[in-house]
Amino acid sequence: MLERNVEKGESVTTGFVGDKGAKGYVVSLANLNDLQVELDINQNDFARLVRKQKRTITTDAYPDRKYDSVIDEIAPEANRQKATVQVKVKVLAPDDFLRPDMNASVAFYNDEPKTTSPAVATKSVVFVPSAAVRADTVFIALGGKVIRRAVRVRGNTSECLWVEEGLIGGEDLVLNPPADLKDGAKVKVKGGQK
Repeated sequence: MLERNVEKGESVTTGFVGDKGAKGYVVSLANLNDLQVELDINQNDFARLVRKQKRTITTDAYPDRKYDSVIDEIAPEANRQKATVQVKVKVLAPDDFLRPDMNASVAFYNDEPKTTSPAVATKSVVFVPSAAVRADTVFIALGGKVIRRAVRVRGNTSECLWVEEGLIGGEDLVLNPPADLKDGAKVKVKGGQK
């Protein structure tokens, strides 16, 4: 029980409730074995999200405790004013230290296997065709539509650009995007791969 809203002898009703009139509910309950963290993800990072993707959660109250979690729900529509998409991350094994409405942080990481030695660990390098980048922007084909993504280019080879930020690798990019291509436009992947 999170909150008891009435005391012994008070009136309870299902209708409209005034400031000093009857209450509309008796208690607030929560299942402490089914906890989620709600967060707003920037639309630029939305293409990186996949349901059941693993995450790590920490709370401000207990920063040394880490909780394994997965993306459980992705909102069906974006918030246009904030340019975000709401995501719910489910805690896989909550304990007695977690409470509803605590401040929490979610760490995002790749599902790629980690190397055994820190000396061997390397950062992923993403190269894309030069024809896919226009004014530090690329268009990613995802679910029959394109998503505009800002990128930071670090260097280049004869036909490719080294993208330092903005892509994780493996995205389907639009080559030679037309000047009038807009975010959210419908697109068909060549060869019917997706």
